[in-house]
Amino acid sequence: MNDLPARRPEQRAADSDRDLVAEDLRDAFTEGRLDDDEYERRLQAVWEARTYGELDRLTADLPQPLQRVQRQAEAEQHQAVAERKRREVREYLDEWQSWLGGAVIMIGIWAISSIASGELQRFWPIFPIGIWGLILLAAAFGKRDGGKG
Repeated sequence: MNDLPARRPEQRAADSDRDLVAEDLRDAFTEGRLDDDEYERRLQAVWEARTYGELDRLTADLPQPLQRVQRQAEAEQHQAVAERKRREVREYLDEWQSWLGGAVIMIGIWAISSIASGELQRFWPIFPIGIWGLILLAAAFGKRDGGKG
């Protein structure tokens, strides 16, 4: 029941601390761990509590609520998924940045060789640039379809 930051029992509790304990009691009540009278009595004591110690005594005999454990697990999972997606997007954008840098270099080589020869050369960079771009696009669509499994 104690996922609050490290604290001393005699320290004063905040409204957010009381809200958390009230939520724990509500969860314990819905899980069938408290009857109506005990729930109401403890809930009244939550709002009268002034210190962490008083709040801790109200939930000392209760396990951590299943709903909170599930909510925490779901939140951690959503956070991990969101972080993975951000990382994948960043990596994909980095790949396109590399593609753009390579394209600028190849077009620069083509332009310099055309100027040096005095005539417009065949635009050979279209092949490596195009193939590289198609590979990046295919990888993007492959990740979308393959990532669902």
